[in-house]
Amino acid sequence: MQKHTIVLNSYDLVEKALGIRFALPQLGELVTGFTVRYHGKAYAYVNKCAHVPIELDWKQGEFFTVDKDYLICATHGAHYAPDTGYCVMGPCKGKSLQALHLTEQNNQITIHLEQLKKNL
Repeated sequence: MQKHTIVLNSYDLVEKALGIRFALPQLGELVTGFTVRYHGKAYAYVNKCAHVPIELDWKQGEFFTVDKDYLICATHGAHYAPDTGYCVMGPCKGKSLQALHLTEQNNQITIHLEQLKKNL
């Protein structure tokens, strides 16, 4: 039976700092997701560039650009808005990361995986 939620401690997710990675076996053996905090809110995405299906972070958990304004694909330099996953610059401009639904309450971030589709 597949796990339908991932629960993380809110305090582990720091504003514009390292993201937290997690496995997404529903999408494949090696597929991961990640969550970051931006402007006080948590966001989660499938860790797959919209240009080529590779992970964004070149060093585990490092998703932000140097100025901390965008998420970046370390391979192609695509820049994504942290709050929407929309690619604003790079080879996949106009496409988006696949967002994962989450809720945050009682110092916990719950990532809801019920709607994941394997055909990414």
